[in-house]
Amino acid sequence: MCGIAAFYAYHYAAPEIDAEELRGVREAMAPRGPDGCGEWMSPDGRAGLAHRRLSIIDLTDRAAQPMANEDSSVVLSFNGEIYNYRELREGLAGRGARFRSDSDTEVLLRLYLEKGEKMFSDLRGMFALAVWDGPRRRLLLARDPYGIKPLYYADDGWSVRAASQVRALLACGKVSRAPEPAGHAGFFLLGSVPEPFTLYQDIRQVPAGSYVTFSETGARAPVSYFSVASVFAGGRSPAGDENAAESARAAFADSVRAHLVADVEVGLFLSAGVDSGALLGLAAEAGPRAPRAVTLAFEEYRGTASDESPLAARTAAAYGAEHLVRTLAFEEFSSEMTRFLAAMDQPTIDGVNTYFVSRAAREAGLKVALSGVGADELLGGYPSFREVPRAVSWAGPAARVPFVGAVSAAALRRLLPAGREKWAGLLRYAGSYAGAYYLKRGLFLPWELPALLGEEASREGLRRLCVVRHLRAALSPEPGSAFGRVAALESSC
Repeated sequence: MCGIAAFYAYHYAAPEIDAEELRGVREAMAPRGPDGCGEWMSPDGRAGLAHRRLSIIDLTDRAAQPMANEDSSVVLSFNGEIYNYRELREGLAGRGARFRSDSDTEVLLRLYLEKGEKMFSDLRGMFALAVWDGPRRRLLLARDPYGIKPLYYADDGWSVRAASQVRALLACGKVSRAPEPAGHAGFFLLGSVPEPFTLYQDIRQVPAGSYVTFSETGARAPVSYFSVASVFAGGRSPAGDENAAESARAAFADSVRAHLVADVEVGLFLSAGVDSGALLGLAAEAGPRAPRAVTLAFEEYRGTASDESPLAARTAAAYGAEHLVRTLAFEEFSSEMTRFLAAMDQPTIDGVNTYFVSRAAREAGLKVALSGVGADELLGGYPSFREVPRAVSWAGPAARVPFVGAVSAAALRRLLPAGREKWAGLLRYAGSYAGAYYLKRGLFLPWELPALLGEEASREGLRRLCVVRHLRAALSPEPGSAFGRVAALESSC
């Protein structure tokens, strides 16, 4: 991962940007990019981009960022990897583009010069980027379709500041720390902070699969160029397709090959699960040898059925992969939790295992590793794929009767024992897929928030977030099937 930053004083009366502040935001992201740094300032001092680099493709200084075209009228700062950059480069070269590096960054830059924001439909990869378009006096911010790479911005009506981390925007003291009730409520309701919210009122996240532009007339609303729901809406069901398994395998193999594109070694996080084992097998087929595999084990589980390392070792041996097992004891886990929480930018209930296995990969000298994260959301690996449609079918008709849900919830909350609180929300939420999904996956119900946040903060957070309506946005356009609805909700929330 890299760290990007972008400032633009777009209002005519706004002061020029502070180069030291931009540099401070960049350096607050130094752990994201230990291999180098750079910055660019417009001649009039009203726009600036900065970058912290983790070198993955083209390790030379020719690929340093921010990267500009020949007259520095268009400048790019980019975090991520474009897996089809070689094919895109070949097409651009055939249309007359000339390249100075072998990087995917320059392919992005040349593609933007040719197509502007229409380029996003051509990209295959994960990315967050900022483009300064001098001729149009415009700053563009964008994120990849799945929202893998983060990008946040703070717009005060005069100037906009953007960075890969919330904490980086806060580091220099120019962005307010006033809390965002919707972000706090969303964390307790869903287990993560729902985009575009953050924990701070003045900071927003660029939504996944969207771009935001800022010009001399101000900010424009985010524009969506992709949604998971649209893929399911436009797809066809594999039911009855005798070649479905073969087609799926070919698609997975193609994806794994693409993810192995790098000028550094690519490793793999290996558990005892099907997802990572299948990835290892496909990666072994795609390359000259299997990637190094890293497994996180826990001392307290040694010799029990919960210890994943023996099965992971057998999987690694089956594919001829070098296997690294990092065993974690409770004492080390406890002592490292402070650093884990300090490293977390936006709070989430997930990520502890990823943090420790990523640390193990770094200790092994790996910069890049494949992971099976995301497979369950798209392939139906969670109980929600069965239970959410069942709840809508069983309780939906009654839940859609006016006032039944609210009345039943109020009554049952007084009668149900501790640990059964969600039953009180069944007839209130199960009338829709968004509501039933929230009931299944949510941590707390709205009437539990005052005990966590206080009456005023919870009331304002619920008003600003409106959790079911927020989830319902993930179902546009209509996915067309029960499976597609749950997959879109799992993938987008």
